[in-house]
Amino acid sequence: MDVASDKQASDIVLLDIRGLTTFADYFVIMTVDNRRLMNALQEDLAQSLKKEGATLHHLEGTIDSGWLLLDFGDVIVHLFAPEERDFYRLDELWAKAQQVVRIQ
Repeated sequence: MDVASDKQASDIVLLDIRGLTTFADYFVIMTVDNRRLMNALQEDLAQSLKKEGATLHHLEGTIDSGWLLLDFGDVIVHLFAPEERDFYRLDELWAKAQQVVRIQ
């Protein structure tokens, strides 16, 4: 989460979804204000988590679409442009999940 806030991501939320699904343990959802920052953040997150022993299994979405999903197995990271975050409303969709951390 430090990498995300250092790269100027905003409204960062960590949700514990272990009791709600079997495909992952945590969602990290964040807003990134522009495509250049989204690209840099995606690369930095992958490198930082690799150093911690996590493997990027799958990458979905495109920077031009305003949404990227980075699948690290137990942790799935969603990077959204502001409009796409408002549209998809994952925070509301997973409202039953326990919010572990929120950084505005």
